[in-house]
Amino acid sequence: MVKIYTSSVIDAPAAEVWAVVRDFNALPKWHPDIADSRIELGQPADKVGCIRNFTLKNGGRIREQLLALSDYDMSCTYSILESPMGVENYIATLKLTPITDRNRSFAEWSAEFDCVKAKERELSQTIGTGVFQGGFDALKNRFAGKR
Repeated sequence: MVKIYTSSVIDAPAAEVWAVVRDFNALPKWHPDIADSRIELGQPADKVGCIRNFTLKNGGRIREQLLALSDYDMSCTYSILESPMGVENYIATLKLTPITDRNRSFAEWSAEFDCVKAKERELSQTIGTGVFQGGFDALKNRFAGKR
C-alpha cells in the first residue's frame, strides 16, 4: 500500500478556506487541473455517498465518492471509484486546522492506495506534488493579498 502525505500553510483563516473546499463539486473553482465536475443523480454536493464525476484538463475522467464530511473537523474523506491512474483501494482525506498565529490554516491532504509496484514512485509524485500540492498552491494564490 502506498501512503502519501502533503501539508501546507495557507495565509487565510481556516473557516474561509473550508468554505471553498468543503463543496465536493467545487474542484474546478479552485484546483488548476480540473476542467469540470458534476454530482451524479443530482444529489447535494455535501451528501455522504454522493459521487462526483469530473474531467481533468488533460481529458482524463475520474469518479470519486464522498465517504465523510465534517464541518466541525473541517475535513472530507473520499474514495476513487474510477480513474485512468491505475490505483485501487484509494482513500484520501483533506483536512484543515486553524493556526492561531496570524489566523492562518494548516492544510493536510493524505491518501492510501494500491497500485502495481512499478508505478508507485510515479503515482506518489503525481498525486503528492501535482494534485495535492498543486491544489494547496492554488488555494494560497486565491487567498494571497486578501488579508
